Amino acid sequence: MRTIDNLLSQYGESHQHPTNKLVHWVCVPAIFFSIVGLLYSVKFPVNITPDLPLNAAIVVLFLAVVYYFRLSAPLAVGMILFSLACLSLAQGIEDTVYSLWKVSIAIFVVAWAVQFWGHKIEGKKPSFLKDIQFLMIGPAWLMHFIYKKLGIAY
Repeated sequence: MRTIDNLLSQYGESHQHPTNKLVHWVCVPAIFFSIVGLLYSVKFPVNITPDLPLNAAIVVLFLAVVYYFRLSAPLAVGMILFSLACLSLAQGIEDTVYSLWKVSIAIFVVAWAVQFWGHKIEGKKPSFLKDIQFLMIGPAWLMHFIYKKLGIAY
């Protein structure tokens, strides 16, 4: 069995209850975005373009994509697209009167609270308490369902 299949299967073991699955469809992307937003707020003194300074989100997402490519190139492509959407949303929020880091923290706290509620309903602890790697597998787990629905091999 491929490593990605094994990881997705292990992750899925604690995500069987329909309510917990629904919670994850909302909260995993929200948590992913909130982390991107927090990291986007950390700027480096180097510009990628005249209007875009290098930020911690770009660096961390690059490393995350390398991790995903090691597991599955097709899933990595989906994660790149989702990451770009998160970066764009972060920039959009930063361009408003709202404080990106405050919005990101609020989303992070609420989404994690709901995630733990979902696991209480499930009756199983979150997978990342067994292996921290599962924090990265959650988004890929959702992406693999999207791929299956679209008939794309992952």
